[in-house]
Amino acid sequence: MTYSLLQFGCGNMGGAMLTGWLASGIAPAAFTVVDPHLSEAPAGVRLLRSAPVGEAPVRFVLLGFKPQGLADAAQTIAPFVGAGTVVLSILAGVDLATLRARFPDAAAIVRVMPNLAAALGKSPVALVGDAGADGEVRAEVEQLMAPLGTAEWLSGEDQMDLVTALAGSGPAFIYRVIDALAAGAAALGLPRDQADRLALAMVDGAAALAAASPHAPGELARRVASPKGVTQVGLDVLDADARLETLMQDTLRGARDRSAEMTEEARRAG
Repeated sequence: MTYSLLQFGCGNMGGAMLTGWLASGIAPAAFTVVDPHLSEAPAGVRLLRSAPVGEAPVRFVLLGFKPQGLADAAQTIAPFVGAGTVVLSILAGVDLATLRARFPDAAAIVRVMPNLAAALGKSPVALVGDAGADGEVRAEVEQLMAPLGTAEWLSGEDQMDLVTALAGSGPAFIYRVIDALAAGAAALGLPRDQADRLALAMVDGAAALAAASPHAPGELARRVASPKGVTQVGLDVLDADARLETLMQDTLRGARDRSAEMTEEARRAG
């Protein structure tokens, strides 16, 4: 498939997506990045400090800058959005209606929520589109996102705030858990650097096994534990008073609610 993608902004997330696409074998010439702050682009990718002049609309326009920059950037981007353009947005908190108001000529608007593992082709990629995202557009977007990980269309945009918390912010929460495991082991006697290495290697292997297993994670935990064994005692501590489940719910609720607040802020600014 031949792509033509114009990317506005190439920060951490946009850069991870670009890395994942290039690693999959998509030709660098398919990408033009517009970013006044990026020091250099990957070999073969065209890097511009400002929007190109006199060029026609492209098939894909990716919005990869900070959400607060939409109002200022939209007028510059609009000339590249035509009747055949799919606008892809990774702007947290900016809803489809706000994007459609900024880019009324677009064939379709699709919100995309990946995480930094897109660079490795291991990111969940949540997708939700407006009315223009029909079957043909969906298939094309899925094909574009496939090198980044596992694409999932949401049943409604109202799920995006929670999915942002789970799939977008989730890696940071897992990093905290890894850090807490290592810190706990260090407090109980292991050298901290060794605890860090062991915790990271353990999580890497456990995630790979979980991804390859036909069983749900909860069932895997049950299978690892033996009655009255070492693992079961540890699980009993985690499960007491549903403390771990409650902690995760509170974590996701806080992140989800902040995403919803950002959505409302973007609506008011739009």
